[in-house]
Order: sequence, then structure tokens, then C-alpha cells
Amino acid sequence: MRIGTLKETYVADAALFDSRTQKAWLAVAAALLVLFPFMASDYWLYLACLVSINVASATGLNILTGHTGLVSLGQAAFMGLGAYTVAVLETRLGTPFLLNLLAGGFVAMLGGLVVGIPSLRVKGLYLAIATIAASFIAHFIFANWKFTGGTGGLSVPPASLFGLPLDTSFRLYWLIVPVTILMLLGAANLFRTRIGRAFIAIRDRDISAEVLGIPLLRYKLLSFGLSSFYAGVAGGLWAYFFRVVTPESFPLLMSIFFLAAIIVGGMGSILGGILGAVFMTMVPELLKLVFDLLPNSTEYTVFLSPVRTIIFGLLIIGFLVFEPHGLAEVWRRVRRFFHLWPFRN
Repeated sequence: MRIGTLKETYVADAALFDSRTQKAWLAVAAALLVLFPFMASDYWLYLACLVSINVASATGLNILTGHTGLVSLGQAAFMGLGAYTVAVLETRLGTPFLLNLLAGGFVAMLGGLVVGIPSLRVKGLYLAIATIAASFIAHFIFANWKFTGGTGGLSVPPASLFGLPLDTSFRLYWLIVPVTILMLLGAANLFRTRIGRAFIAIRDRDISAEVLGIPLLRYKLLSFGLSSFYAGVAGGLWAYFFRVVTPESFPLLMSIFFLAAIIVGGMGSILGGILGAVFMTMVPELLKLVFDLLPNSTEYTVFLSPVRTIIFGLLIIGFLVFEPHGLAEVWRRVRRFFHLWPFRN
């Protein structure tokens, strides 16, 4: 059982992965991620790509809501800004996909900075309403401006790498998953810096943070910008994955989906964003597979969809009631149990 570590240098103390066990498990996870696309069917590759996109966006929302304490229901709108930016650049300029993704992230970041301005004066429910207003404004822009294609949206050509089109789930996996991993590493490193610690101080008590010399407006806007950047990149990946971007692609319900993901997974935790996005994406699919195995399932198709939705909702409520700290806390308890059980009386 690991009970402590000895750090002899500042470099060792600042290391993101500070034990051989962590590095070994990361190596195993990396090997599984590399081998997975060669063993999985198209259906599971599709789900893996979708989960990765949702993990990237949920991680961005967790920076804002989980670590900074600013509630937002505009994550889908920022994803839409990133997706439309990628679609416009890809269709009209044909620029490289990495440049398009970065541009999508920065455009969404600008939108996040504008939406974050009220955060100095309002917070909680009032800030959430302000972000909802931003979602409606974004939807109006997507549906009425000519360069966005109006209500018909835009068709996105596939991304290409060295002339090879990334037009299948297998090929897109090698784009989406590595980008998501880089974003996760960036978020994990963020909270080892003074910027990340300032975010946490604002979340815990913004008045005390201001007394300590933390400029609230600057760091709140920075949190909104970083969160929106993550959403914009995730939206760009979404555009390349589905190849069609319309105003209806990013409804308010999607923002609620991501907020529920970080609540279920565990706010203020990188692992929580991952587990929450996996849970919210995979549970409906698993419930669908279970119901499809029932005899005469085709005769009850009309009733299966609402029943799946009810069960899914009950699972979320169960987490909120019995484990408000989310799946990340469940995972930590499991780890502690298996570390301690050989020594229990």
C-alpha cells in the first residue's frame, strides 16, 4: 500500500505522474487505446469517438464549473461556434484540419470571453440564465446568417492527413482520441499552476480570493475562455466526425447533458469529467442493447424509448442522492478498499 512519497527535488515535486504504479497503469491504458481500433467493430469505434468528443467538452466545462464555481449552460453554443468555424474554413478555404481546430477553439474562446463579462456581477442561477441567453443568440446566428448556411447548415468535407481522407470511424479515431488526450493533459497540468490554484480559490470563496489579491474579473474571464476553447475544439472534432453542422446540432439540451456529466462524474476532478462523459454517453447505448435483447422487442418499440429515458434519469438521480461527489469519489473508495482489505481484521 502506498502511504507516502519522498520528493528530493522541485522537479519531482511538480511531476504530474509521481510513481511507477501510475506510469505502469498509464502505459497499459495507452497500449489498450492503440490496440482497441484494430479489435473493435465500426459501432464501438463510433462510440469511442463520440465518448472522446464528449470527454473533451466535459473537461472544459469542469474547468469553469467544477474548478472555478461558475455555472454555465452555454457549452453547446461554444461547441457550435467551434463546429461552424471548422465547417466554414474547411469548405471555403481548405486549410489544414489542425489549424481549423485551433481556429474553432479561439473563436469559441472569444465568445466565452464575451459571455463571461457578467460573471463579475452575477453568479449561480443568474449567471446560468445569462449563458442560456448566449445559447439563444448563437442559435439565431447559426440559423439566419448566410455564411453559416442558414437552417440547412453546412456539409463538412472530411479532414485529410497527407492526402488520406479521415472519412471512417477507424481513421477519425486516430485524430479524435489523441487530441482529447492532449486536452486532458493540458487540464491536468493547469491545476498545478498558479492560474489553476486561483480558479480553485475563486470557487471556494471569491471574496476571500479577491482579498488575497486575485483579480476576479481577469481569472473568471480566463476560466470562461479556457472552457470555451475546449468546447470549440470539441465542436470542431464533432464537425469532422458527423460531417454535417446545423443549428439543431447544438441545442440547449446538449448543454444540460454536459452539466449532468460533470455532476455525475464529479465536479472539480479531471477523472470526474472523463467518467461522467463516459457514463452519460454509454448508459443510454447499453440500455438500448439490453432492451433489444428482450423478446418481441419490435412490438414495444414505442414504449422502450421513454422507459430507457426514465431509467437513465433515475440513475442520475440515484447518483445525486447517494453519491453527490460523483463517480470519481466511487472510484477513490474502491481504490482505498482494495489497498486496505488485506490488513483488515
